[in-house]
Amino acid sequence: MLLAVLVGFIAMIIFSGIPVIGPILAGFIAGLIAGGGPGRGAAAGFLSGIIGSLVVLVLATILGGILGGPLGMLLGFITGLGLVVISLYLALLGLVGGALGGLLRSKRT
Repeated sequence: MLLAVLVGFIAMIIFSGIPVIGPILAGFIAGLIAGGGPGRGAAAGFLSGIIGSLVVLVLATILGGILGGPLGMLLGFITGLGLVVISLYLALLGLVGGALGGLLRSKRT
């Protein structure tokens, strides 16, 4: 499952620029790797997006603090929070793709 989430996270970074289809494809890849049915695939796809959103929030906050002190840190946090909302949307699309990938994998095996 950890490998599926890691690969899904990398695929989410690569494919998230493609509207709607990209995150679903990334989740699908994670779901295929996770195997074990649609529930496990959905979890892998969703976790890939969640991890990405947390990484973005932390990096935006730290970068804001480095560049602009306390006010920059606050602005970085607010910007990061907006990116987290977008990432959660991508995570939900990843969940759909992961469920489809897990369903396909469970039918094949």
